[in-house]
Amino acid sequence: MRDLTLAIFLLITGLQLQSAYPQEPAGTVNPRHYVCYKASSPLTVDGLINEADWHNAPWSEYFVDIEGNLKPEPAFKTRIKMLWDDKYLYIAAELEDPNVWANLTERESVIFNDNDFEVFIDPDGDTHNYAEYEMNAMNTQWDLMLLMPYRDNIKQNVAIDNWNFNGIKSAVHVNGTINNPGDTDQGWTLEIAFPLDALTELSRTGKLPVHGEQYRIDFSRVEWTVDVVEGKYKKRTYMVDGKEKPLPENNWVWSPQGVIAMHQPETWGYLQFSESVAGKGNDTFVPDPDQDVKWALRMLYYREKAYFEKSGLYTTDLKALNLETYSLYGNPFTPAIRMLFSKWEASSPGTTIKSTWHIDQEGKIWKED
Repeated sequence: MRDLTLAIFLLITGLQLQSAYPQEPAGTVNPRHYVCYKASSPLTVDGLINEADWHNAPWSEYFVDIEGNLKPEPAFKTRIKMLWDDKYLYIAAELEDPNVWANLTERESVIFNDNDFEVFIDPDGDTHNYAEYEMNAMNTQWDLMLLMPYRDNIKQNVAIDNWNFNGIKSAVHVNGTINNPGDTDQGWTLEIAFPLDALTELSRTGKLPVHGEQYRIDFSRVEWTVDVVEGKYKKRTYMVDGKEKPLPENNWVWSPQGVIAMHQPETWGYLQFSESVAGKGNDTFVPDPDQDVKWALRMLYYREKAYFEKSGLYTTDLKALNLETYSLYGNPFTPAIRMLFSKWEASSPGTTIKSTWHIDQEGKIWKED
């Protein structure tokens, strides 16, 4: 929903993205990755991140702007850790912030109206049926399931807002005093325990993760610019057509998207599960061998969207999509494109024998062996 709000803001202010719809990244996207080790015993979710297993889990890279190196580095540092066991995926985060504040206290509020921390998880990587979770420094939560990214069906609401992570645990620890402009805070830390059985509901297999399995995942931090007015934090504003509006929020993320859009699962980072206990092993991340063919099909999807916007039609002509010279594994990219009335589906061979990757006009991508 924030992606659509931002697009409207950009139109109002005269700013432009490379392509507001669809969201084709402006440059090369290199998703980050994290090897997630096992906890030796169930973790206490209290927001402190002080247990031995957390000490043994590596920190991620610091967050960057959502557009990556197209924008300056964030003003405040953010980083995460992950662990798992047979019941939960644990996430810890450390957010540097000299002014910790929050206003929303009711669950399922639109949490990004406060400064917040967000998690996006797509267990099977098909870009559909994924979870979004947001929380603020008061530990107020909003969780929802997306049937697909907003861009893929703008005519209906694709978000199930009353979907909940049953059994989720979360906690916040503020290093300072919340909502007190009279002092300087260090920031806040948090812990979340996502029930794995809830995540498997979003997977094509419906099974718990195994060693080496990979989920697509990303993290976002929304940070508003504030001033102190009459002893309280207030969002900084600007005037548009005689009306006062808040300045756009900062969007800082773990794995950059290349565009101002979090609902782009194909550019999220990779979470790789390891059966090794944290501190007892050092596993290597294994890149997806089909990443290139999946990205080629994704480029086709972006261009078909753009072509449809201009002509009202889809096409099988790669030249019309400016993909006639696109190379895949050193050879011309020659997908099979099938038109089905107002829909289309494309496919291309995978790297394993008899495997084929498919994508359709709604952006869903899947493999057949």
